[in-house]
Amino acid sequence: MNIQQLIPKHKDDQLVIEQLKKLSFSEIKPIIPELLEWLQDLNWPIACPIAEVLRPFRDNIVPELINVLRTNDGVWKLAVLTTLLRTTKNQTLLKEVERIAKFPTSDEIEEKVNEEAIAILNGEYD
Repeated sequence: MNIQQLIPKHKDDQLVIEQLKKLSFSEIKPIIPELLEWLQDLNWPIACPIAEVLRPFRDNIVPELINVLRTNDGVWKLAVLTTLLRTTKNQTLLKEVERIAKFPTSDEIEEKVNEEAIAILNGEYD
């Protein structure tokens, strides 16, 4: 199977989810950036199922997650924090969460990403 076929085609492409859940990290790795894009809006029906697929691999996709956290898209950052990073213990990710909490950008303030970052650092989800 071509892994590219498992990238969702629309906001409610639930057919790919069950197939994605069966894959190992090495199998899913080539499409991680495309899957992360589906977290840009948690109102999309596909967003939370994609987060569930990615959550077990979050410590393996640190560079990709950091890339999202360094965009100017506060909604996307908030989605990544709430769906993937609330209980992370990864020090590299926590360092970026701390940056958001202490030195938030305007989009992070506007979307309350900094408030979520503070809650994560305070252990409110442990």
